[in-house]
Amino acid sequence: MFHKEGHKIIFLAFVFVVGCSLLADNFIPLAWLRIIVLVLLLGFLIIILQFFRNPKRHTTLNDKQVVSPVDGKVVVIEEVFEKEYFNEKRLQVSVFMSPINVHVTRYPISGNVIFSKYHPGKFLVAWHPKASEENERTTVVVENEAYGKVLHRQIAGALAKRIVNYAKINDKAIQGGESGFIKFGSRVDLFLPLGTKIKVQLNQKVRGGESIIAEAND
Repeated sequence: MFHKEGHKIIFLAFVFVVGCSLLADNFIPLAWLRIIVLVLLLGFLIIILQFFRNPKRHTTLNDKQVVSPVDGKVVVIEEVFEKEYFNEKRLQVSVFMSPINVHVTRYPISGNVIFSKYHPGKFLVAWHPKASEENERTTVVVENEAYGKVLHRQIAGALAKRIVNYAKINDKAIQGGESGFIKFGSRVDLFLPLGTKIKVQLNQKVRGGESIIAEAND
């Protein structure tokens, strides 16, 4: 199953690969070189298909838990001052996505969307310290009574040239449901209340909509 954001790109990639394959078959006389070109074209198509795959995820709904919004690797766990929305200290957990990860962004908690904003910006590499403030990004805040407010921020990387955000203010977010998509590699930051129990470690691989990032501290 492929994500709707990739339908046009997949079609264009398929046309490109078929066209180049026909040209190679007709204009490259050396058999070994022709085979190399065809293999490279096939590899390119497989990468495009893999990038836009949209596997089903089974989210166990729990208003006191935060699930990972994306697939990837945890690269940041630290206390920071979040200055766009909260203007106070929060626990930041960041997940880095490589180009081969699933790039669907999912709601980390259920609740009401109370903030959603797009910021144009640069395309620094996603792990750059200033990426979360200077790169193209979107910020979404969801609130529920059991956990409170959770901010998740999609951040474009060096390869990510388009961020898609479906979240609108007053939407009803469903934990694990789609909130957006980032095309070609990036990062998502979570900003959680202080005192939250973090359930992941640095460099741990997580799955969007399934891996538990944190839970409320009773």
